[in-house]
Amino acid sequence: MQWSDAIGKHHRRYPGKPRIVSLVPSLTELLVALGLAELLVGRTGFCIHPRQVVGRLPKLGGTKGFDVDKLRALQPTHVLVNIDENRREEVEPLRDFVPHLIVTHPLAARDNLELYRLLGGIFDREPQAAALTAEFEREWLALTALADLLPRQRVLYLIWQQPWLSVARDTYISRMLAAAGWDTLPVDSALRYPEVDLLTVASQAEIVFLASEPYPFREQHRRRLASELADTRVALIDGEMVSWYGSRAIAGLAYLRQLRAGLAKSGEN
Repeated sequence: MQWSDAIGKHHRRYPGKPRIVSLVPSLTELLVALGLAELLVGRTGFCIHPRQVVGRLPKLGGTKGFDVDKLRALQPTHVLVNIDENRREEVEPLRDFVPHLIVTHPLAARDNLELYRLLGGIFDREPQAAALTAEFEREWLALTALADLLPRQRVLYLIWQQPWLSVARDTYISRMLAAAGWDTLPVDSALRYPEVDLLTVASQAEIVFLASEPYPFREQHRRRLASELADTRVALIDGEMVSWYGSRAIAGLAYLRQLRAGLAKSGEN
């Protein structure tokens, strides 16, 4: 049996004991959830979950600008990358010495199901992948059931300030929010993370969300912006729960359900 990654490359179940390097934080966490912690040999400095596991792993730098020589020295059988998070020009040379390069690119919440199957199949963790799939489906049904009861709303999801940066609708973040009944602004964008005119776009939104990453928006930012946008609700949101895929997506769906219900109860409508 074989499984295809995001660029259509076919992978078979690995017959030996793999040595896995993950260059993607979400995938590092997913590998641990699949029971593969002892087979991980390297990670990026941004791979911070679960802390009790990743702390023992060598850090290779960032998702961009990672140390190729350190990676080579680890003699990995598999390296996991992502189209958005890693640079192609840095990843392609890895094919010269890495036997199996696995490319991922989830663009919507339900793409996680294929990701579970891909890694569960390659690394002989299909029961664990099936368990994650069942958990995901439960949370997905609960979230969509709630979203169906509430009116859809337009939201501005901010990831940076000076300049103010948002997310386009073709991003994973936007599609996660859409599952909760929140449609992101701007509606159309040539860039995936566009700069926006804050006052103009916020005036079209019911809610402005300030994400906790990559810019660390905090309560003081929320209060300041709320005073400037008197007619628009401003709320903090956990960026990891919306932008991290893999096993974190399950907790992310539950988080969005609780957030949507909480804002509705406190006068969202």
